[in-house]
Order: sequence, then C-alpha cells, then structure tokens
Amino acid sequence: MRREVRGDLKERVIEELRVFWVLAFYLWLFFGSFTLYRRLILAETGTSYLHYGIALVEALVIAKVVLLGRMFGFSRRFEDRRLIVPVLYKTLLFAVLVVVFGVLERLVEGWMHGKGALGGLAELGSLGVYEIAARMLALVVAFVPVFAFGEIARVIGAEKLAAMFFSKRNAGAEARRPAG
Repeated sequence: MRREVRGDLKERVIEELRVFWVLAFYLWLFFGSFTLYRRLILAETGTSYLHYGIALVEALVIAKVVLLGRMFGFSRRFEDRRLIVPVLYKTLLFAVLVVVFGVLERLVEGWMHGKGALGGLAELGSLGVYEIAARMLALVVAFVPVFAFGEIARVIGAEKLAAMFFSKRNAGAEARRPAG
C-alpha cells in the first residue's frame, strides 16, 4: 500500500513538472514574441531594447501560478458544460489570479526595497493603463489555447490528443476516408 502511494505521488509530481515546463515554454515563446516585436519597433527609432529575460521570468511565474491554481482545484467548475464554458472560465479565472499575484508581488517588492508596500504599487501604476491593458489582453489571448487544449485532453485523453498531433498519420487511410 505504501509503495503504491509513493508511486502515485511520484507519477503526479512528474506529470505536474511536465505540465509546468510545457506551459512555461509556450508562455516564453508567446511573451518572447512580444519582446522581439517591441525590440524591432523600437529599433526603428534607434532605441535598443534587450529585455529578453523578462519574458522567461514572466513565463515561469505565470506557469507556477497556473499550477497552484490547479492544485487548489477551484478551476474544476463548469467541467460538465460545453467545452467553451470551462475554457473561458479558466482563462478569465487564471488571468485574474495572475493579476492578483502580480499586485501582491509588487507590494512585497516595494516593502522589501524600503519603498513601502504602496511604493511597489506606484511602480506598477507607472507602467500606464495602456501597457497594463495590453499585458492583460496578451495574457488572455495566451491562455485561451492553453485551456482549450487542456479541456480537449481532459475529455478525449492526453495520450489521444498527443497522438493526434505527434504520431505519424497513415496517408492511405486518410485518402480512403470519405470527404465531408
């Protein structure tokens, strides 16, 4: 019995780490593309922009927030509804969670750097409403495919979904399949 619990725990930890790294990699590519876009636009004005590490750090932090949210289980609501409902619910829920963690991070950061908690919030506010709105929009857009694929994997099975994308397809069977 004890050995089974250890085996289950080990499998769960490995699965959570796999999900974490896949999500972090996807978010890094997504946010990194915006970083590259910003660099290229600013290069036209002669301004250099080399903040590539920020995309990686943001991706790692956001992936961790998503895993923590999944761990507490409040994202399981609406899983018995049409797939669009849990996808949109999780997208919005985790976007709000990321914002809350971001605000808390700024509060702690301000406090630790001797600016006080409100000093950290002032720094966040200095980004401007358009920058904050753009980041939120990018986060929501990044989350939609994450949770859509997650819900499809939950319904049909992760192995079947992975096979659909990564297994070699039988070209002969595809040619014989009726159109439509």
